[in-house]
Amino acid sequence: MFEQRHKRSHLSSLIAMGEVVFHSVARSVRSKHNNAFMALALNLTQAVMFVVVFYLMFSLLGLRGAAIRGDFLLYVMSGVFLFLTHTKAVAAVSGAEGPSSPMMQHAPMNTIVAILSAALGSLYIQVLSMLIILFVYHVAFTPIEIEEPIAAFGMVLLSWITGAAVGLILLVMKPWSPGTVGIISTIYQRANMIASGKMFLANTLPSFMLSMFDWNPLFHCIDQARGFVFINYNPHFSNWQYACWVALILIMIGLMGEFYTRRRASISWGAKR
Repeated sequence: MFEQRHKRSHLSSLIAMGEVVFHSVARSVRSKHNNAFMALALNLTQAVMFVVVFYLMFSLLGLRGAAIRGDFLLYVMSGVFLFLTHTKAVAAVSGAEGPSSPMMQHAPMNTIVAILSAALGSLYIQVLSMLIILFVYHVAFTPIEIEEPIAAFGMVLLSWITGAAVGLILLVMKPWSPGTVGIISTIYQRANMIASGKMFLANTLPSFMLSMFDWNPLFHCIDQARGFVFINYNPHFSNWQYACWVALILIMIGLMGEFYTRRRASISWGAKR
């Protein structure tokens, strides 16, 4: 009642919010493990395991000839890294703290900060893991050459944005039906093991199979990324604009749904579950 309020400029408010987001990102990263280095090591191990498993699977099934002419392991990593970035963003944002979380009782904290920190924390871990793996592979095994590195990294960011957009939709739906959202989230992440297109090229698919995958923005991101990584591949059946528009539409719907849910959600909703 006796608190003196100071008016802040838009710039100072933005800086203050950035500081809160920074500390929330650090908290989000450390929530995976008490030791931040161990959290990174666990993610590195998972990424390496994915790359090794898919490399062995392609080799044993004799599918290496269907890949792009060039570094085969880089071809595998170009799909695995974007897949992990997308799915981790979906899991992080959909698992962010909602409007009825105890953290929302602290004055600087709000749901937008929670969503931003979850998304940025996921991106930080995935990009750092990707850079470490590529550096070790480049130095210890064989030099790698990426045709358009900036554009390829842009596809990594686009896969992260689309994952965050999907996660935002799931986060908005969670207070209304948490059980259903959990099932949808699991099905979506498992379906992307195949639907992401990380195991094949869009140019090699027949038209009846292409229609089964081109709804997925991650499919377009991975195919476009391989076009930027390899000089010998020019994607004809995918475009990054589609993924960008899908992400923008889902974010707009998610923000409107978050505003509606935040004004109505109550901690008592979960008492009967």
